[in-house]
Amino acid sequence: MTADPRTWFPAFYDNAAIRALAAACRWTISGRLGELGSDGEEPGRKAPIDVRHLIDGCNPGCRHTGPLRGAFALDATCLLTLDELTAALPHAANAAFYLQAQTDGLIVIDIEPDCPPAVATDLLRLPGIVYSELSMSGLGFHLVAPAPANLHDFPVAAGKRVLREEHGWYEILFDHWVTFTRNPVPDRIVGHVAAVARPAQIASVEELYAGLATKARESTATAAAVSTDGSMPDIPYADRIVEQTLNGARDRLKLPEDFEHDLSRWEFSVLGTLYHWMQAPLQTYGTFGMQYSTGDRAWLLHQAALEVLPARPKHNERRNGRPFLLDRAAALVAEREASDVYAQRDF
Repeated sequence: MTADPRTWFPAFYDNAAIRALAAACRWTISGRLGELGSDGEEPGRKAPIDVRHLIDGCNPGCRHTGPLRGAFALDATCLLTLDELTAALPHAANAAFYLQAQTDGLIVIDIEPDCPPAVATDLLRLPGIVYSELSMSGLGFHLVAPAPANLHDFPVAAGKRVLREEHGWYEILFDHWVTFTRNPVPDRIVGHVAAVARPAQIASVEELYAGLATKARESTATAAAVSTDGSMPDIPYADRIVEQTLNGARDRLKLPEDFEHDLSRWEFSVLGTLYHWMQAPLQTYGTFGMQYSTGDRAWLLHQAALEVLPARPKHNERRNGRPFLLDRAAALVAEREASDVYAQRDF
């Protein structure tokens, strides 16, 4: 009889916040890509794996090195729900989940092992934390909390995937992989935190976020770094990519009232959501040998945006020698490309 991990980690599997995330098809496990060395060490980089491929096994067309391949899509193409993952791989450690704060309504506060004890204690004391656990090192913590009510009060920060404290002691994850250990915070630490009598230096998740958000800076990546021709080039499968992007994103787009009717902020949020849902078809066609430049991506994003954003006079303006919305799409692509390099380094 196979033991049920739900009986090993009830604090994780029975938690209301984790159950809210469980139905999202964005779960996998982390692994090291590449073949084992002669000494048995795993030289490949750590990455979320294509868990469906792991379960189904290789096919004659596979060309990846080693037994695992990385997840190339953030949906059922590569990933599972938590219940599916638990049933398929009950003994697998470290369940990896791709968090999307805008959709999930939750954030993760990742406290590093070198965080000063007084700061870590204040973070563990934050009101509204709905789930907490030890990090992979056993010396840090993961805290899950509702997305702060003031999330969109800081437009630059709201578009970030991660906000990091200046010393690197902790960070807030918004659009990022999270590897859950499922190991609860020990009772001795819970008791110590509860016994602290001094006033907390950080009173709420909103205050924590605002402290980091006010220091967030615009990305050094600029729209000018993405080159687009005077007209849309012939992009392979362009219509299908735009259609699949719209199908995935339509029910997840924010409304102008979410941004106090600041249409510029709202439009950039829509571009961000469309870009996220564009990744799955781009990666799918990438497996067929198609390559898409940053300029191609900007044009595809622009085409998708025209389908959902109502026209307004500002769209007739030109920036960097191209239509306003195309330039905004290029700015989003430049920012996310730079952010992706950062995120891959940090998984």
